[in-house]
Amino acid sequence: MTDPHPRSTVPNARRASLDAGAVMTLEQFIIDQQHRFPHSTGSFSRLIRDISVAAKIINRDVRRAGLVDIFGDSGQINVQGEVQKKLDALAHAEMERALRRGGECVLIGSEEHAEAIPLQTSSESGRYIVLMDPLDGSSNIEVNVSIGTIFSVYRLPEGQAEATLDAALQPGTQQVAAGYVVYGSSTMLVYTTGDGVNGFTLDPSIGEFILSHPNIRTPRQGRIYSVNVGNYRSFDAGLRAYLEWVQEEDPATNRPFTLRYIGSFVSDFHRNLLKGGIYIYPANTRDPEGKLRLMYEANPMAFIVEQAGGRATDGTRRILSKRPEALHQRTPVFIGSEEMVRRVESFLHPSSAR
Repeated sequence: MTDPHPRSTVPNARRASLDAGAVMTLEQFIIDQQHRFPHSTGSFSRLIRDISVAAKIINRDVRRAGLVDIFGDSGQINVQGEVQKKLDALAHAEMERALRRGGECVLIGSEEHAEAIPLQTSSESGRYIVLMDPLDGSSNIEVNVSIGTIFSVYRLPEGQAEATLDAALQPGTQQVAAGYVVYGSSTMLVYTTGDGVNGFTLDPSIGEFILSHPNIRTPRQGRIYSVNVGNYRSFDAGLRAYLEWVQEEDPATNRPFTLRYIGSFVSDFHRNLLKGGIYIYPANTRDPEGKLRLMYEANPMAFIVEQAGGRATDGTRRILSKRPEALHQRTPVFIGSEEMVRRVESFLHPSSAR
């Protein structure tokens, strides 16, 4: 894997290497990049294509939700103990269907399914494991707020013929790709294979994801903090002190910072990635292990943010270095612009602050 903190002199710039007016689809981009990565074979390209096709179908369902009675609850409780929305179930079904049809994936792990789902494949190249949150932020569906899909890709370990849950429980450093799709005012797919981060916007007129945000770089320092301050009293003293600090007047550090919290991880993360900021979902008295899932929420976003020059920890340890023990394991998350994450860590652990 390449250095997760490469520096660019032009953060978030549209790379000059793109010809003016050139249009590059996601599929063309993957093919062009294949030679740079040992794992980026034709099967990997097909896997990303399958995920993008499922994302287009989910996007269609999201756009039509109010017209075809797929708002609201399904009446089912998912493995998280949460009431499953109808679109949650549809998004999971579309992702699973696309991955089954493609034949490159041997195991699926999903927020909407209690157990890992092994897939039968006749393809010798089908050695990929996909972990996913098919529809992040679904509590916002009825109020027309941006929601998204998060995915993480691993390879089946060498020498292992059978796809089991143990094969999926790899640390985030072993991801070969990670990405998310945000369904908002436009639909955008952002992903990394370990050599930078690129964003593709869906052009509905041709039904293709088009490269729109090449080589995304997140600012080292931002002014946005995203946290559910309704849980303030349940936070530990260090985090409460940090939240007081960000609200103080200090022109030298551009404080006070701006609070922006949507309640959809994909949406908050996407905004902060582009503009600079920090997203915080800590452990608290109600969620002592945190709330976000390590394997299919925290790990993929940590991979992306590091590749864009940011930082992701659980307040103590690098997210990508954590050893997973369960598919639906939870973790605290502090993720975003590098200097902002380091600053909150200094409040959490003042004795070890530089």
